[in-house]
Formats: sequence, C-alpha cells, structure tokens
Amino acid sequence: MTKSTQTYPTDLNDTEWAQIAPLLPVAKTTGRPREHSWREILNAIFYVVKNGCVWRALPSDFPAWQTVYYYFRTFRKNNFWEQLNTAIRKAVRIKSGKEPQASAMIIDSQSAKSAEGGEKIGFDGGKQVRGRKRTLITDTLGLVVLAKVTSANTAEVHAGKEALLDLKSQPELVERLKKIFADGGYRGDLVNWVKNELNADLEIVLKLGAQKGFQVLPVRWVIERTNAWVTRNRRLARDYERLAETVEAFIYVLMIRLGLRRLARN
Repeated sequence: MTKSTQTYPTDLNDTEWAQIAPLLPVAKTTGRPREHSWREILNAIFYVVKNGCVWRALPSDFPAWQTVYYYFRTFRKNNFWEQLNTAIRKAVRIKSGKEPQASAMIIDSQSAKSAEGGEKIGFDGGKQVRGRKRTLITDTLGLVVLAKVTSANTAEVHAGKEALLDLKSQPELVERLKKIFADGGYRGDLVNWVKNELNADLEIVLKLGAQKGFQVLPVRWVIERTNAWVTRNRRLARDYERLAETVEAFIYVLMIRLGLRRLARN
C-alpha cells in the first residue's frame, strides 16, 4: 500500500485510487474540460463525511465547496453513490473468498437525533429521539447492501418493509438471497411477506433470556458493528441533513471509503 499525495487521513492513497478510478465517469471529450480531478473531488467528500464540517468550511486546499457539493449532489440524484457502493462491496466479498452477491443478510435500524428541520422528521417514543430512523441491510461482513431513511416515528417493521421493497426492486441483489436475520421488532406479518415476495426466510434473533444491557447476539452483532461504523463518522453522528436521500448517500459514501481500505490491504 502506498501513501503518496495524502494530506489528510481520509485521502485516497494510490492503491485505493487504483481500485475506484475505473468505476468513475469518463471525462468529457467536448466542451470545457473539468478543472479538478475525480480524486480531488472524492477526497473532499470523504473529508466532509468523516470530520463533519459544513460544505462551506472545506479546507482551502480542496476544490471550491460549490464544485464538491455539485458532484456529491449529482451522484446522489442519479444513484451513483449506491452503484459505487455495490461495485466496491462485490470486490471486497470476492477478495474475502465469497460470492459477489450475498445469500444471507441482516436488517436493523438506528434512530438519530435531528439537528435540522426538513422532511421525514418524527419522534421515536421508544428511544426518546426526535429525528430520523436509518434502516440498514448488510451482508454477513457488515457491508451495507441498502440504506433506507424514514422518520423516527415509523415503526421498525414498517421501515424495514420499505427497505425490503427497495431491495426487491433490484433483482440482482436478491438473486442468491436465502435468509435475512432481524431482531424482535420485525416479527409478525413481515415474516410471511419476506417468504412470499423475496423467497427467503426472515429469522428473528431474540435477546437471551432475561438479558439486560448490551450482549453480543449471534449474527446480529455484525450489523450493530456497522451502526457503530456509521456513527463514528461525524457528519452522521447526528442528522444534519434537510433531505433523507442525503443521509442515505452519506452512508454509501462512508461504506465506499471503508471498502476501499479493505481492498488496499496486502
């Protein structure tokens, strides 16, 4: 692994850049050429997600914040962040000796306090949180397959069904799917829905006996670790976004960065 041209810890090194460069849009052959490279743009976006600064507070050695935000927003609107995440996840799985698509997945949600107004804001009475609910579907490595953001007052089972509907709309993600692990909040009609619509089993992993406080549970610990990865990125430690789609995009961005680190390991 090389570390050339790195200014900040979030910057891509040469090995990581070599992994993602072929996946990025080809430069235009007509019109005004782009002033900044994809590498500079990505480094700036990774910096924002990890350090939690506002766009206007980007350090001056990055491209202008308007340029960086333009590309972040463009990639969000055309779902390119999700596509990049899928490609990187496949590569990490192959490197780990697994099939590109997962046969087992895990679903869970996390409520985050909102620091702003905007769409899909609600109050989670169970967690005593006003904000949004982030439902993640991961593989057994903890890599995010799909992220869905709803208001915090959306019941876990309903938020989970919204995420699973999005999963169903992408047949390539469920072509090998056999089992989904979940906690007790997903019990009920969703079990039969998953069986009928996704042709998979929804296995409920409950707490152990009279468990109090945190305890590692089979399989479910994987997605709990992923939730921790998310909140260790300061832009996602709380919900600062006006749009739910922006939160989803940031989740894909941080998972892309994590996946590139794994691919660059010797």
